[in-house]
Amino acid sequence: MAAIYSGISFKLKSKTTSWEDKLKLAHFAWISHQCVLPNKEQVLLDWARQSLVAFYKKKLELKEDIVERLWIYIDNILHSRKLQNLLKNGKTINLQISLVKIINERIADFSPLGSQRSMCAVLSCCQGILSTPALAVIYTARQELLVALLSQLCWLACRQPEGAGVAQLFEVIHLALGRYLLIQQQQVNPRRAFGEVTGHLLQPCLVLRHLLSGGPWAQAGQGQLRQALSRDVKSQIEAVLRGGVFQPELLSSYKEELLDQQRGDAKIGALKNVLAPTDTVIARLVETGYCEPSLHAAVVANSVALLYKLFLDSYFREGNQLLCFQVLPRLFGCLRIAQLHEEHLAALAASDWTSELLVVEQLLTSVAHSGIYNIAADRIRHGEAQFRFYRRLAELLTNHSQASVPAWFRCLKALTSLNHLVLEPDLDDLLASAWIDAEVTDSRTKKAQEALLHTLFQTYAKLRQVPRLFEEVLGVICRPAAEALRQPVLAAGPSRVLCECLLELPPSQILDTWSLVLEKFQSLVLPYLRGDADMALKSLSLSSLLHCIMFNMRSLDGSTPLPVIRRMQRTMERMLRELVKPLLDLLLDPPGPELELWLQKVSDSALLLSYTWAQVDTMLSMNCSQYRSVSGALTDIAVETADLPSLLPGVETHHWKKIEKFVARFDSLSRYCLEQLYLQKMKRTLMQTSFRSEEALCTLRRDAAYILGSGRESLNRRTTASWDGQVGTVSALTYPVAHWHLIVSNLTILISYLCPDDVRSLASVLLRTLPTSKAQEVSAEEEADLTLERISSAVLHSPLFPEMQPLHSAFLMRLSEGCAGILCSGAQGDPSLLSQQLPWLFEKEHMGVALWENRFAKVGPEGVEPKGETAQNLLSLVKSGFPIQLEGEQLESILGLLEVISALQLDSLSTPYHVHYFLLLLSVAVTRLGSSCPSSLTLRFLKTCYRLLGHLQRGKGAHSVLKTMYASEIFEIMLTSSFRASSRFSVAADDPSWLEFLQLTGTLLEQLLQMLIQMKLSLVLNFGKIIAFLCKLSTEAPSGKQVENQNPLGQQLLLVSLTKLCQVLGPLVKERRQHHEASEALPELLQKAVVQTGAVLQLCWARGARGQRLPSAFISSVSTLLEADVGQRSGHGAQGSQMTGEMLTSHTAFYQNVYSQLLSGLPALAGDQQSFQAAMRFLTLFFLAPELHPKKDSVFASVFHSVTKVLADPAVSGQIIQDLEPHLGALLTQMLEVGTTEDLRMAMRYVLQGLDVSNVWKGDVQATLSAITLIKLLLSCPLGGEKASLFWCASPQIVTALTLQNREACREQTVPLAVVESILDVLAALLRRGEGTIGNPHHVSLAFSILLTVPLDHLKPPEYGSIFLRTHNVLFSILQCHPKVMLKAIPSFLNCFNRLVFSVMHEGRQKDKGSTDGLSVVLECARLVARMYSHIASRAEEFTVFSPFMVAQYVMEVQKVTLYPAVKDLLQEGIYLILDLCIEPDVQFLRVSLQPGVRDIFKELYNDYAKYHKAKREGERRYAA
Repeated sequence: MAAIYSGISFKLKSKTTSWEDKLKLAHFAWISHQCVLPNKEQVLLDWARQSLVAFYKKKLELKEDIVERLWIYIDNILHSRKLQNLLKNGKTINLQISLVKIINERIADFSPLGSQRSMCAVLSCCQGILSTPALAVIYTARQELLVALLSQLCWLACRQPEGAGVAQLFEVIHLALGRYLLIQQQQVNPRRAFGEVTGHLLQPCLVLRHLLSGGPWAQAGQGQLRQALSRDVKSQIEAVLRGGVFQPELLSSYKEELLDQQRGDAKIGALKNVLAPTDTVIARLVETGYCEPSLHAAVVANSVALLYKLFLDSYFREGNQLLCFQVLPRLFGCLRIAQLHEEHLAALAASDWTSELLVVEQLLTSVAHSGIYNIAADRIRHGEAQFRFYRRLAELLTNHSQASVPAWFRCLKALTSLNHLVLEPDLDDLLASAWIDAEVTDSRTKKAQEALLHTLFQTYAKLRQVPRLFEEVLGVICRPAAEALRQPVLAAGPSRVLCECLLELPPSQILDTWSLVLEKFQSLVLPYLRGDADMALKSLSLSSLLHCIMFNMRSLDGSTPLPVIRRMQRTMERMLRELVKPLLDLLLDPPGPELELWLQKVSDSALLLSYTWAQVDTMLSMNCSQYRSVSGALTDIAVETADLPSLLPGVETHHWKKIEKFVARFDSLSRYCLEQLYLQKMKRTLMQTSFRSEEALCTLRRDAAYILGSGRESLNRRTTASWDGQVGTVSALTYPVAHWHLIVSNLTILISYLCPDDVRSLASVLLRTLPTSKAQEVSAEEEADLTLERISSAVLHSPLFPEMQPLHSAFLMRLSEGCAGILCSGAQGDPSLLSQQLPWLFEKEHMGVALWENRFAKVGPEGVEPKGETAQNLLSLVKSGFPIQLEGEQLESILGLLEVISALQLDSLSTPYHVHYFLLLLSVAVTRLGSSCPSSLTLRFLKTCYRLLGHLQRGKGAHSVLKTMYASEIFEIMLTSSFRASSRFSVAADDPSWLEFLQLTGTLLEQLLQMLIQMKLSLVLNFGKIIAFLCKLSTEAPSGKQVENQNPLGQQLLLVSLTKLCQVLGPLVKERRQHHEASEALPELLQKAVVQTGAVLQLCWARGARGQRLPSAFISSVSTLLEADVGQRSGHGAQGSQMTGEMLTSHTAFYQNVYSQLLSGLPALAGDQQSFQAAMRFLTLFFLAPELHPKKDSVFASVFHSVTKVLADPAVSGQIIQDLEPHLGALLTQMLEVGTTEDLRMAMRYVLQGLDVSNVWKGDVQATLSAITLIKLLLSCPLGGEKASLFWCASPQIVTALTLQNREACREQTVPLAVVESILDVLAALLRRGEGTIGNPHHVSLAFSILLTVPLDHLKPPEYGSIFLRTHNVLFSILQCHPKVMLKAIPSFLNCFNRLVFSVMHEGRQKDKGSTDGLSVVLECARLVARMYSHIASRAEEFTVFSPFMVAQYVMEVQKVTLYPAVKDLLQEGIYLILDLCIEPDVQFLRVSLQPGVRDIFKELYNDYAKYHKAKREGERRYAA
């Protein structure tokens, strides 16, 4: 019988009992059923509470350890399941106010510097009380306790550094805020709620929100959970402030305070003492001392934007615009930039300006988005109150320029958008500080500047006041200033904005602006230009502006009004007469040679305007027939020998010669513009009918030579400068880039008129300026700029490059010379002898290619048998030790050139170049490498060579190589060199680089052999020599004492060569036998190759392959040998068959050993797809040779169990299995074809065991996945007859098992998505393949139960997309393949489909902060939904009855979310098709039955449907035949 401890309460209160015993006794009393006390829970809780109260009131002395354990004891009680059950059953447990007060006091006492020993326990107690409604009632009853708690918690969070208790602290704050919000919503006294928030919560909440938004916690980020909690707390703080400070009941108080209105309603009782809420909030906000001084300004700034946003959210509606504005100046007054004096403002740091201006930007954005500012209403009704405030703000911003702060530009942009008149009085200062005089370097700031200028130009363009804006711009440019310190007026950003604006302007405004610039130039600059460097710089700025205006105006054409054309013509004549010629005259008579800067800038200005005038004059002459050029009509221009008389009338040829001399002294804009003038002259010349005359051709060649020669020296100085593409930014630094860009952009014009020397020079520059290494990561803006490397790289990769034959050929030869030069620098023999043996390395310029052109011209189109001197010379050099050796630096240099060759289209080279490059690359590949070259670099070098040779041999000129050299000799050269190189490699046999090299070598050898067969060039002779060479290699290496020291890499190389030979020769012999063309020679050669391959393979096996993981090359070789053995046996006659049968028998033990090792090591090979594929091929071939099968074991069973081991191996990931499925499917197909019905029955037995639900309970996920994958593989195999019947008889069990597996998987807390995805894949495949075969509709209907349990929420975007697609595929399979079942289960089908629709709506809703993560996935899912809607609509008879319910479910769900427009459009496209099925009574039914909010959504949807979709459909039907 249980003892009754009735004296426990006395022992707990006894002074003689130690506190250790009391705690043990109290703990035992709580957990033990043997302790029976009346109201035991209340007694124990009261004892612990009273003990703590006595301690903290100094009535009791306790050790800190005991105090902490008392808190832990209370915490254990509060969180115990026992207490929760008691409360659920209706028992009352009273918490005394004294305990809550102590908790509040403890939280207030905690500090980062003080003791925090019991902080976690106290916070946990608080969490326990707040999370239990029956206990939290103490806070509901005494609201001031909750307010105090919340205040102290927030202050503690603000003081508390990062630590272990922070997460718990924020959980408690989250609970406390939630509890307070519930009380606040039930509060009937708005004054009290306002007082609580402003008096106790405003300051700590604002500080905490600031720290969460931009403080250390914002950067710390402890995963998604922490971020979500932080976001929730910020949202709750906003809700508390909204519910306390901005209640609807306080609107009249705000109006009284802000609008000075006297309330006439005397019945307002509760609010009559609530005065000046705005002043109260602002006073609490700007009050000092509640946070650190360093933090105060940032908190105030952050809070100003929040408070204004909350005010607008609460009170903005039609009629309250002035009220919403009146708060703005008061909140703005809290910012430092509104309070400080001029001298203090100037002392503010850029970071302080940034934080303050970001807030101003948010305030102005809120004003713009809310539509608070109505210009007319403000002027007429409110005496321009808003306008005056915005003017003061504009003055502040323009007087204190912050061109390094992006937010400064954005604030000005917002003010411009509100009302351009706000900034117009300061427009000149604005343009100066934000554009003309601004030094903007940061990319973000440049974007902000560009946006401001775009808004300015667009605003004035809409007002048709662009000339007014340009007048201010010109005034700023022409005012006295240190011109040398100014940035170019038209950098990329401002130029882009100006061009965009000018393109939209009508010709009249363009001409007004143009005339204005001309007038300013003539009146303010030109008279004072001589000898004044500052004026010269101003003239260049104005010239750049004029160039931009003229180049970006809309061209005149035949439809342009005649007055506009005549005005344009007069303006052009005036410009040439009054501006361009005077500037050129200044150049002809310079004030003195010492004025270098003046001369350079005036020449820049003069030639920029000359080039601009000539270009525009040509364009107008071409496009507008009524325009009459000063230089005469294009058709009337005679081609003269003088340089530029036709482009600039009135300027003599000798004047241009003098100008050219000046220009040649500077690498600047003037030289670039002079090149453009010559180019313009070439274009004008080419437009003449007489451009083919000798005189014209001479002029074209001379002009092209000048353009190229003008900047030749500058290109020799390889610059790394970048150019933004704007004419105005061409300088001495960027001129080489601009010059190269000019040449490259006009290559199609220039190339035909350049002499061979110039073309070769061009090719040299192109090669020299190509990037030498992979470029480092650059910003998007830097990437948009032009550099020499980017321009040259663009040429190299351009599809037009091969079409420019002269340049392409010159570049190929220059590249070839570069490679040959490096090779010759490493020559170690007699150069004269070497030049005879390797003539293609020593031929200069184009002579090497000419040699092959002559040879092929003599031979004729088809050619004759190749001559062997070339290959024999090369082979003898390789055998005797190639007389060229490269060291490290030389190797790096030649690798750089080989990378350039890789970028060329080698497969399209003409025959002479093809042969030349083949010999060159072959020479490079066989070159000896010095000891300073590491193995990794050597391998990279050889891989590049063989890759390029392979690429070359895939081209159209591949046959020409075999007309020059015998294939057998090329084969021998390559392998001899590779064998020698491999002996020096210090890499492992399974090194990825080495294996890649083997693959490239094998591919190239195979290409050569295939080409040999295609061309039918002495097949027996060539194959005989190749086999003899390989036999010699294989017998030389392992002879005598060298067996132990055999090079394993060389063995692999030999094996690859023999394998490729068998792979090529085997099909050839088989094909000839089928066509009865077989001679005895080729089969004998094949047999020799097979014997040799078998010998080498067995040698490799004996020397180390046995017992180890087999490399892919070895497995592939064994497969090739087996295929050749089997093929020879089936193709020979009786005698040959006996001979090859004996050979197969001699390899039997070897094949069986490989078979056994492959089976045991198959899981280890799964990680290497190439090895696994080779293994699958071997096992497939092994099945085709029954004589090789072991007598004891079933091959089918052994292979099947090995495959299941692979599938069930936890080390093999799902992605690897997915990659291996095609290879496993091919093997399984062969197995089932050869195997018996019993074999399939055994496989099905294994599958059903794997699908047993007990595997899930045991946690054996791999067994389940293995069985599901096997089903998928079996479904991909063609089954017939008895085997098909056996499989489909088991399909009901499979579907049932899949249903149970899915149900168990979806019950788990962390759903194993791999299992769910595999189940859905198999289910879809089963339903597709089972069309007409699955007899019982119930088994198809089970798919619906699977789809209804599949998880579609709380998934990452990739996971969601994967699950969604698979679910859709299952539904689609049912719809398409099982229509009868679907007809009887339409409600189930629609339930599954609606899950997909609703999940797309949930995932496609607009999230916080405009995040678009995973939007592309959701859009793809929305497309699938729209497609499914279309399939449903195509079955109108079945779904017409359900169509109104589908529409109703759609609108009810879409009402809950705000979708991204792209997602909404796709879903609407689908639902419109369902609305097509609805008849008029259905529409009326929906209008009546839907709830009011949903009804509005439906009304909007139906209106859009009728307006867009239905009207379009009716139109299509009307015009359909």
